[in-house]
Amino acid sequence: MSEREWQALTKSEEAFMVSSYEIDILAGVWGDLDDADQSRPVKELAGILLTLIDRGWVEVRRVAPWTSPSGKKGFQSGELVPRDQLPAVLEDPANWEYPNGDWIGAVTLVETEAGKKITRRSREEMAE
Repeated sequence: MSEREWQALTKSEEAFMVSSYEIDILAGVWGDLDDADQSRPVKELAGILLTLIDRGWVEVRRVAPWTSPSGKKGFQSGELVPRDQLPAVLEDPANWEYPNGDWIGAVTLVETEAGKKITRRSREEMAE
């Protein structure tokens, strides 16, 4: 992890990075946002998230069904939402709410390899 890069994140950006680390649906970010951020319009929060996406730290995907080798049903992060569709998807207030029923198709935040360098400490940093 780049401690300097993590420290440079705003509280809002930290919340989105935590959600992507957890591979959480977009609605899950509300629990990580502070009170001031929770009162921001969705369009403003979408703009903050888009900056992390454009840095290559976070991807937006849709929840997809998954079946384990033993036959157990579950979920996984699925199809990547194309960049040109992200403003409309992220500015839709419905995508910021927990879905009724199952989560298939819900917007999910996924940490990229580059994002992992922000949320995890390197061996060198752990040795310090």
